[in-house]
Amino acid sequence: MKIGIIGLPTVGKTTLFNLLTGASAETGMFFGEDREVNLHKAPVPDERIDQLTTLCNPKKVTYAKIEFADIPGLNPDAGKEANRKFLSDVQDAEALVHVVRAFSDPSVPFIYEELNPLRDLEQIHGELLLADMALVETRLERIAENKKPRPEEVYEQSALKKYQAALEEEMPLSAVELTEQEKAAVYSLSFLTVKPMVIVVNCDEDAPASGEFPQSQKVRAYAEAHGAPLVVVSAKIEAEINTMDPDDRVEFLQELGIDEPGLGKVTKAAYASLGLISFLTVGKDEVRAWPIKQGTTARKAAGKIHSDIERGFIRAEVVKFTDFIAAGSIEEAQKQGLARLEPADYIMVDGDIVNFRFNV
Repeated sequence: MKIGIIGLPTVGKTTLFNLLTGASAETGMFFGEDREVNLHKAPVPDERIDQLTTLCNPKKVTYAKIEFADIPGLNPDAGKEANRKFLSDVQDAEALVHVVRAFSDPSVPFIYEELNPLRDLEQIHGELLLADMALVETRLERIAENKKPRPEEVYEQSALKKYQAALEEEMPLSAVELTEQEKAAVYSLSFLTVKPMVIVVNCDEDAPASGEFPQSQKVRAYAEAHGAPLVVVSAKIEAEINTMDPDDRVEFLQELGIDEPGLGKVTKAAYASLGLISFLTVGKDEVRAWPIKQGTTARKAAGKIHSDIERGFIRAEVVKFTDFIAAGSIEEAQKQGLARLEPADYIMVDGDIVNFRFNV
């Protein structure tokens, strides 16, 4: 699953992309015409994996990972071709991280003279809305041309009219409630504002602790109205943290009054926006987080490890994370009756520590 990082030029998208993923994509005054999308995976911070690693001292530690796509910034003056490329790149992502600029730095020119995060949010949001409206109108016209619409087209038309009403109110399609039949009818259409979004405000160094930045109240109200998690970061601080030893980072964050690095918050928010949770496996060889969709059954989760385990599934031995930590080991958890055997249709819970029993 791919998460697209979007925004205007020189807001810090590529800098954040590099910090999130450990990539070394070129940054600078690029306005989208000649740039390609940068792709790289990022580990998802997980305090549970950290605790299990300390407790079990495994040979290997594997965090869940998600892929980020650094999409070239949308320059309003670049022309229709650059706009089409931007929309096409957005189309390829399953979720979006919208970065807006709230930092002052004369050495990094901006396309506008003044900082206005709300304006920047609305500008790109408007482009996505227009693209969705064009698709809605095209599909409705095609359905109207059919004298005898197929049953699935009746549901599609119903969904599209709901979408049209929302777009006319400048609301994202993610806010529209559809029936299951309507969802199925428009599932294959490439709407943009139906994608979950995380808003990241890239600000000056003092903002992450205070939470205040230009137009902060209006931006928070915008995020709430659109159902988008909001994360305030300072790329400058994050870059500094990234060069420190782990022990020094804790002290540095405390001095700044920050509870955790902003990059971790961004990755966690992006992970959750995709509807993902993690189940965990524990052993002397490896402690690992496995990403799965919310609502995944035990049998399907087993298939994440290997198709043979899914095919020969017998039972899932499950221990709650807190119970495992309290017991200290899987053996002790079993002795204390904290391990339970679950059937194939058990719905996995975030943080479940699992050992799958199977036979092939």
